[in-house]
Amino acid sequence: MPRVQFETLPPSARLWVFAAERPITGSAANRLLSAVDEHLDRWNAHGSPLTCARNWSEDRFLAIGVDQSTAGASGCSIDGLFRVLKGLETELATPLVGGGTVYYRDPAGPIIAVSRDEFSDLAAEGAVRKDTRVFDTTVATVEAWKAGFETETAKSWHAGLLPEHA
Repeated sequence: MPRVQFETLPPSARLWVFAAERPITGSAANRLLSAVDEHLDRWNAHGSPLTCARNWSEDRFLAIGVDQSTAGASGCSIDGLFRVLKGLETELATPLVGGGTVYYRDPAGPIIAVSRDEFSDLAAEGAVRKDTRVFDTTVATVEAWKAGFETETAKSWHAGLLPEHA
């Protein structure tokens, strides 16, 4: 019973966001979600099952939430989740665990993954601006996810990557 629907997690639920540098679709997405669901179905911390859920969006973003009011995720339990995802990276041909990548929505709609330096360069060229839609993979609660996972650059930490005139 520990795995629930993502929508039922409380706003205070702890959240981890994992992002793929390229879209994961079809059988690869099924493989990823199957492995994640299997892990979440038996996920526990110090013998206590974790009330948890996952959300898969945009063929790139995997959000894992834990309702810490019932049992809190421990360092070991979080490491186990990271190991599952890290183990899938080669098979899926894209990193899932790690940081430093900025995800933004191109005006035509597709999501683009670039380094922070590349994002800054694009901003200097005017290709990304304060109103460019970005994805904040640092959100740490379900409430923050719902309030601003996808937001304007100016409303997120990404604004620090813009030159003054952007």
